[in-house]
Amino acid sequence: MKTAFFEIEPWEEDYILKHGFKKEDCLFVHEPLTPKFYSKLNDVTVLSPFIYSRITREVLDQAPKVKLITTRSTGFDHIDLRTADERGILVCNVPTYGENTVAEHAFGLLLALSRNIHRAYVRSLNHNYDIHGLKGIDLEDKTLGIIGGGRIGLHMARIAQGFRMKILVFDNRRDLFLEKLIGFKYTTFDDLLIQSDIVSLHVPLMPTTRHLINRESIKKMKTGAILINTARGGLVDTEALLDSLDREHLSGAGLDVLDHEELLKEEDQLLGRKFTSEELHKLEVTQRLMKREDVIFTPHIAFYSEEALRRIIDTTLLNIDEWKEGHPVNRVKT
Repeated sequence: MKTAFFEIEPWEEDYILKHGFKKEDCLFVHEPLTPKFYSKLNDVTVLSPFIYSRITREVLDQAPKVKLITTRSTGFDHIDLRTADERGILVCNVPTYGENTVAEHAFGLLLALSRNIHRAYVRSLNHNYDIHGLKGIDLEDKTLGIIGGGRIGLHMARIAQGFRMKILVFDNRRDLFLEKLIGFKYTTFDDLLIQSDIVSLHVPLMPTTRHLINRESIKKMKTGAILINTARGGLVDTEALLDSLDREHLSGAGLDVLDHEELLKEEDQLLGRKFTSEELHKLEVTQRLMKREDVIFTPHIAFYSEEALRRIIDTTLLNIDEWKEGHPVNRVKT
Protein backbone atom coordinates (compact mmCIF):
# COMPACT_ATOMS: atom_id res chain seq x y z
CA MET A 1 0.00 0.00 0.00
CA LYS A 2 1.46 3.33 -1.08
CA THR A 3 0.93 6.62 0.76
CA ALA A 4 1.62 9.95 -0.95
CA PHE A 5 2.39 13.03 1.14
CA PHE A 6 2.38 16.38 -0.66
CA GLU A 7 3.71 19.72 0.68
CA ILE A 8 5.75 17.78 3.21
CA GLU A 9 8.84 19.12 5.00
CA PRO A 10 12.06 17.09 5.42
CA TRP A 11 11.68 16.79 9.19
CA GLU A 12 8.18 15.43 8.68
CA GLU A 13 9.56 12.73 6.38
CA ASP A 14 11.92 11.57 9.15
CA TYR A 15 9.11 11.72 11.70
CA ILE A 16 6.80 9.58 9.52
CA LEU A 17 9.50 6.98 8.82
CA LYS A 18 10.28 6.71 12.54
CA HIS A 19 6.57 6.09 13.08
CA GLY A 20 6.96 2.81 11.19
CA PHE A 21 6.27 3.70 7.58
CA LYS A 22 8.66 2.16 5.06
CA LYS A 23 10.36 4.55 2.66
CA GLU A 24 9.57 2.36 -0.35
CA ASP A 25 5.86 2.57 0.54
CA CYS A 26 5.83 6.38 0.66
CA LEU A 27 5.94 9.20 -1.84
CA PHE A 28 7.24 12.41 -0.27
CA VAL A 29 6.81 15.59 -2.33
CA HIS A 30 7.72 19.03 -0.99
CA GLU A 31 5.55 20.83 -3.54
CA PRO A 32 1.77 20.97 -3.98
CA LEU A 33 0.14 18.29 -6.11
CA THR A 34 0.20 19.57 -9.69
CA PRO A 35 -0.19 17.80 -13.06
CA LYS A 36 3.54 17.02 -13.24
CA PHE A 37 3.01 14.49 -10.44
CA TYR A 38 -0.06 12.78 -11.93
CA SER A 39 2.02 9.89 -13.29
CA LYS A 40 3.07 9.00 -9.74
CA LEU A 41 -0.50 8.60 -8.45
CA ASN A 42 -1.50 5.41 -10.24
CA ASP A 43 -0.58 3.06 -7.37
CA VAL A 44 -1.36 5.40 -4.45
CA THR A 45 -3.89 4.16 -1.88
CA VAL A 46 -3.64 6.93 0.72
CA LEU A 47 -3.31 10.59 -0.26
CA SER A 48 -2.22 13.17 2.32
CA PRO A 49 -2.28 16.73 0.96
CA PHE A 50 -1.98 20.13 2.54
CA ILE A 51 -4.15 23.12 1.57
CA TYR A 52 -2.44 24.12 -1.68
CA SER A 53 -2.90 20.68 -3.24
CA ARG A 54 -6.33 20.78 -4.84
CA ILE A 55 -7.83 17.30 -4.90
CA THR A 56 -10.21 17.60 -7.83
CA ARG A 57 -12.05 15.09 -10.01
CA GLU A 58 -9.17 15.36 -12.48
CA VAL A 59 -6.66 14.42 -9.77
CA LEU A 60 -8.74 11.48 -8.60
CA ASP A 61 -9.03 10.28 -12.21
CA GLN A 62 -5.26 9.84 -12.08
CA ALA A 63 -5.40 7.98 -8.77
CA PRO A 64 -7.82 5.07 -9.29
CA LYS A 65 -6.61 3.12 -6.22
CA VAL A 66 -7.03 5.92 -3.65
CA LYS A 67 -9.26 4.86 -0.75
CA LEU A 68 -8.33 7.47 1.87
CA ILE A 69 -7.62 11.20 1.66
CA THR A 70 -6.33 12.56 4.96
CA THR A 71 -5.63 16.26 4.71
CA ARG A 72 -3.14 17.77 7.11
CA SER A 73 -5.47 20.65 7.89
CA THR A 74 -8.77 21.40 9.57
CA GLY A 75 -10.25 22.97 6.43
CA PHE A 76 -11.15 20.73 3.52
CA ASP A 77 -12.39 23.18 0.88
CA HIS A 78 -9.48 22.09 -1.36
CA ILE A 79 -10.99 18.60 -1.70
CA ASP A 80 -13.82 17.65 -4.07
CA LEU A 81 -15.95 15.89 -1.46
CA ARG A 82 -18.70 15.00 -3.90
CA THR A 83 -16.37 13.10 -6.21
CA ALA A 84 -14.72 11.40 -3.23
CA ASP A 85 -18.12 10.28 -1.98
CA GLU A 86 -19.13 9.01 -5.42
CA ARG A 87 -16.00 6.86 -5.55
CA GLY A 88 -16.23 5.55 -1.99
CA ILE A 89 -13.14 7.46 -0.85
CA LEU A 90 -12.99 8.29 2.85
CA VAL A 91 -11.91 11.85 3.69
CA CYS A 92 -10.38 12.69 7.08
CA ASN A 93 -8.96 15.91 8.50
CA VAL A 94 -7.21 17.26 11.59
CA PRO A 95 -10.13 18.75 13.51
CA THR A 96 -8.00 20.29 16.21
CA TYR A 97 -4.28 20.89 16.47
CA GLY A 98 -3.74 24.49 17.46
CA GLU A 99 -6.68 26.46 18.75
CA ASN A 100 -4.22 28.34 20.94
CA THR A 101 -1.68 28.55 18.09
CA VAL A 102 -4.02 30.26 15.62
CA ALA A 103 -5.67 32.42 18.27
CA GLU A 104 -2.27 33.66 19.48
CA HIS A 105 -1.33 34.60 15.91
CA ALA A 106 -4.64 36.41 15.41
CA PHE A 107 -4.01 38.40 18.56
CA GLY A 108 -0.47 39.12 17.42
CA LEU A 109 -1.86 40.69 14.23
CA LEU A 110 -4.32 42.71 16.32
CA LEU A 111 -1.63 44.00 18.69
CA ALA A 112 0.63 44.97 15.78
CA LEU A 113 -2.20 46.95 14.18
CA SER A 114 -3.52 48.54 17.35
CA ARG A 115 -0.08 49.90 18.29
CA ASN A 116 1.36 50.39 14.78
CA ILE A 117 4.26 48.07 15.56
CA HIS A 118 4.75 47.15 11.91
CA ARG A 119 4.92 50.80 10.80
CA ALA A 120 7.34 51.70 13.60
CA TYR A 121 9.59 48.77 12.70
CA VAL A 122 9.79 49.75 9.03
CA ARG A 123 10.56 53.35 10.00
CA SER A 124 13.33 52.27 12.36
CA LEU A 125 14.97 50.26 9.58
CA ASN A 126 15.23 53.55 7.66
CA HIS A 127 16.62 55.38 10.72
CA ASN A 128 13.40 57.34 11.03
CA TYR A 129 12.39 57.77 14.67
CA ASP A 130 9.54 60.24 14.16
CA ILE A 131 6.47 59.09 16.12
CA HIS A 132 3.98 61.13 14.06
CA GLY A 133 1.24 58.83 12.77
CA LEU A 134 2.14 56.01 15.15
CA LYS A 135 -0.43 56.76 17.86
CA GLY A 136 -2.22 53.53 18.76
CA ILE A 137 -5.34 52.51 20.67
CA ASP A 138 -5.87 50.62 23.91
CA LEU A 139 -7.61 47.26 23.66
CA GLU A 140 -9.06 47.53 27.16
CA ASP A 141 -12.83 48.23 26.99
CA LYS A 142 -12.88 47.74 23.21
CA THR A 143 -15.41 45.28 21.80
CA LEU A 144 -14.03 42.20 20.06
CA GLY A 145 -16.48 40.45 17.76
CA ILE A 146 -15.65 36.81 17.09
CA ILE A 147 -17.38 35.21 14.11
CA GLY A 148 -17.23 31.48 14.75
CA GLY A 149 -17.42 30.20 18.30
CA GLY A 150 -15.48 26.97 17.81
CA ARG A 151 -12.24 25.97 19.51
CA ILE A 152 -10.13 28.74 17.98
CA GLY A 153 -12.77 31.43 18.40
CA LEU A 154 -13.31 30.59 22.06
CA HIS A 155 -9.57 30.56 22.71
CA MET A 156 -9.50 34.03 21.16
CA ALA A 157 -12.19 35.01 23.68
CA ARG A 158 -10.09 33.69 26.57
CA ILE A 159 -7.10 35.77 25.46
CA ALA A 160 -9.31 38.86 25.08
CA GLN A 161 -10.47 38.46 28.67
CA GLY A 162 -6.89 39.05 29.76
CA PHE A 163 -7.00 42.42 27.98
CA ARG A 164 -10.31 43.31 29.67
CA MET A 165 -12.13 43.54 26.38
CA LYS A 166 -15.87 43.20 25.81
CA ILE A 167 -16.48 40.06 23.77
CA LEU A 168 -19.29 39.23 21.35
CA VAL A 169 -19.59 35.88 19.59
CA PHE A 170 -21.70 34.87 16.61
CA ASP A 171 -22.20 31.17 15.99
CA ASN A 172 -25.15 29.07 14.84
CA ARG A 173 -24.55 26.79 17.83
CA ARG A 174 -24.55 28.22 21.31
CA ASP A 175 -23.05 26.84 24.52
CA LEU A 176 -24.57 28.87 27.34
CA PHE A 177 -22.29 27.23 29.90
CA LEU A 178 -19.16 28.42 28.06
CA GLU A 179 -20.74 31.83 27.51
CA LYS A 180 -20.99 32.27 31.26
CA LEU A 181 -17.70 30.53 32.09
CA ILE A 182 -15.51 32.52 29.66
CA GLY A 183 -17.47 35.74 29.92
CA PHE A 184 -18.68 36.62 26.44
CA LYS A 185 -22.08 37.30 24.94
CA TYR A 186 -23.70 35.56 21.99
CA THR A 187 -25.32 37.86 19.49
CA THR A 188 -26.51 38.01 15.89
CA PHE A 189 -24.20 38.47 12.91
CA ASP A 190 -25.45 41.98 12.14
CA ASP A 191 -25.37 43.09 15.77
CA LEU A 192 -21.78 41.89 16.10
CA LEU A 193 -20.73 43.89 13.05
CA ILE A 194 -22.47 47.03 14.31
CA GLN A 195 -21.03 46.90 17.84
CA SER A 196 -17.49 45.57 17.38
CA ASP A 197 -14.30 47.62 17.27
CA ILE A 198 -12.46 44.53 16.04
CA VAL A 199 -13.96 41.66 14.04
CA SER A 200 -12.05 38.37 13.94
CA LEU A 201 -13.02 35.50 11.62
CA HIS A 202 -12.92 31.88 12.78
CA VAL A 203 -15.33 29.95 10.53
CA PRO A 204 -14.65 27.38 7.78
CA LEU A 205 -14.93 28.27 4.12
CA MET A 206 -18.10 26.81 2.62
CA PRO A 207 -20.53 28.00 -0.06
CA THR A 208 -22.58 29.68 2.66
CA THR A 209 -19.59 31.56 4.12
CA ARG A 210 -17.76 32.58 0.93
CA HIS A 211 -17.37 36.39 0.95
CA LEU A 212 -19.14 36.55 4.30
CA ILE A 213 -17.36 39.88 4.64
CA ASN A 214 -18.49 41.82 1.57
CA ARG A 215 -19.58 45.34 0.67
CA GLU A 216 -22.90 45.02 2.48
CA SER A 217 -21.50 43.52 5.67
CA ILE A 218 -18.61 46.00 5.78
CA LYS A 219 -21.12 48.88 5.59
CA LYS A 220 -22.55 47.66 8.91
CA MET A 221 -19.16 47.73 10.64
CA LYS A 222 -18.04 50.64 12.79
CA THR A 223 -16.03 53.40 11.18
CA GLY A 224 -12.45 52.76 12.25
CA ALA A 225 -12.97 49.05 12.94
CA ILE A 226 -10.21 46.48 12.41
CA LEU A 227 -10.67 43.18 10.57
CA ILE A 228 -8.63 40.09 11.46
CA ASN A 229 -8.72 36.94 9.31
CA THR A 230 -6.70 33.82 10.18
CA ALA A 231 -9.32 31.38 8.86
CA ARG A 232 -9.71 31.25 5.07
CA GLY A 233 -9.11 33.97 2.49
CA GLY A 234 -12.35 33.28 0.67
CA LEU A 235 -14.34 34.57 3.64
CA VAL A 236 -13.46 38.13 2.60
CA ASP A 237 -14.21 39.93 -0.67
CA THR A 238 -10.79 41.46 -1.35
CA GLU A 239 -12.09 44.29 -3.54
CA ALA A 240 -14.70 45.25 -0.93
CA LEU A 241 -12.03 45.28 1.79
CA LEU A 242 -9.66 47.35 -0.33
CA ASP A 243 -12.42 49.85 -1.11
CA SER A 244 -13.33 50.22 2.58
CA LEU A 245 -9.69 50.90 3.48
CA ASP A 246 -9.38 53.42 0.64
CA ARG A 247 -12.42 55.24 2.03
CA GLU A 248 -11.02 54.95 5.59
CA HIS A 249 -14.17 53.21 6.73
CA LEU A 250 -12.07 50.41 8.20
CA SER A 251 -8.81 51.48 9.84
CA GLY A 252 -6.83 48.31 9.21
CA ALA A 253 -6.75 44.60 8.49
CA GLY A 254 -4.59 41.78 9.83
CA LEU A 255 -4.62 38.93 7.31
CA ASP A 256 -2.92 35.57 7.48
CA VAL A 257 -4.96 34.38 4.50
CA LEU A 258 -6.10 35.93 1.24
CA ASP A 259 -8.72 35.09 -1.34
CA HIS A 260 -6.94 33.42 -4.26
CA GLU A 261 -3.66 33.26 -2.34
CA GLU A 262 -2.76 30.23 -4.48
CA LEU A 263 -2.17 32.67 -7.36
CA LEU A 264 0.51 34.41 -5.30
CA LYS A 265 2.25 31.09 -4.71
CA GLU A 266 2.07 30.21 -8.39
CA GLU A 267 3.50 33.60 -9.34
CA ASP A 268 6.28 33.19 -6.78
CA GLN A 269 7.15 29.71 -8.02
CA LEU A 270 7.09 30.79 -11.68
CA LEU A 271 5.25 27.67 -12.76
CA GLY A 272 5.17 28.91 -16.33
CA ARG A 273 1.46 28.84 -17.03
CA LYS A 274 -0.29 31.93 -18.33
CA PHE A 275 -2.75 33.66 -16.06
CA THR A 276 -6.18 34.53 -17.39
CA SER A 277 -7.29 38.17 -17.45
CA GLU A 278 -9.54 37.45 -14.46
CA GLU A 279 -6.64 35.91 -12.52
CA LEU A 280 -4.39 38.86 -13.38
CA HIS A 281 -7.06 41.24 -12.05
CA LYS A 282 -7.30 39.24 -8.81
CA LEU A 283 -3.52 39.31 -8.46
CA GLU A 284 -3.41 43.08 -9.02
CA VAL A 285 -6.10 43.74 -6.41
CA THR A 286 -4.44 41.41 -3.90
CA GLN A 287 -1.04 43.01 -4.39
CA ARG A 288 -2.52 46.48 -3.91
CA LEU A 289 -4.00 45.30 -0.62
CA MET A 290 -0.73 43.79 0.58
CA LYS A 291 1.24 46.99 -0.08
CA ARG A 292 -0.91 49.13 2.21
CA GLU A 293 0.51 50.44 5.49
CA ASP A 294 -2.79 49.74 7.25
CA VAL A 295 -2.65 46.05 6.32
CA ILE A 296 -0.49 43.39 7.90
CA PHE A 297 -0.15 40.21 5.87
CA THR A 298 1.51 36.98 6.95
CA PRO A 299 1.76 34.08 4.46
CA HIS A 300 -0.68 31.60 6.02
CA ILE A 301 1.49 30.84 9.05
CA ALA A 302 -1.02 31.14 11.90
CA PHE A 303 -0.88 27.35 12.30
CA TYR A 304 2.90 27.22 11.88
CA SER A 305 4.36 26.51 15.30
CA GLU A 306 6.58 23.57 16.19
CA GLU A 307 4.03 22.16 18.60
CA ALA A 308 1.08 22.50 16.21
CA LEU A 309 2.97 20.89 13.32
CA ARG A 310 3.74 17.84 15.43
CA ARG A 311 0.11 17.57 16.47
CA ILE A 312 -0.93 17.76 12.79
CA ILE A 313 1.41 14.91 11.79
CA ASP A 314 0.43 12.83 14.84
CA THR A 315 -3.27 13.14 14.00
CA THR A 316 -2.66 12.40 10.31
CA LEU A 317 -0.75 9.23 11.17
CA LEU A 318 -3.51 8.29 13.61
CA ASN A 319 -6.06 8.76 10.81
CA ILE A 320 -4.10 6.38 8.60
CA ASP A 321 -3.52 3.78 11.34
CA GLU A 322 -7.14 3.75 12.47
CA TRP A 323 -8.37 3.50 8.87
CA LYS A 324 -6.10 0.50 8.34
CA GLU A 325 -7.60 -1.12 11.43
CA GLY A 326 -11.10 -0.62 10.06
CA HIS A 327 -12.38 2.01 12.49
CA PRO A 328 -11.62 5.40 10.91
CA VAL A 329 -11.59 8.60 12.96
CA ASN A 330 -11.87 12.32 12.15
CA ARG A 331 -14.08 11.65 9.14
CA VAL A 332 -15.27 14.62 7.09
CA LYS A 333 -18.96 14.40 6.28
CA THR A 334 -19.41 14.38 2.51
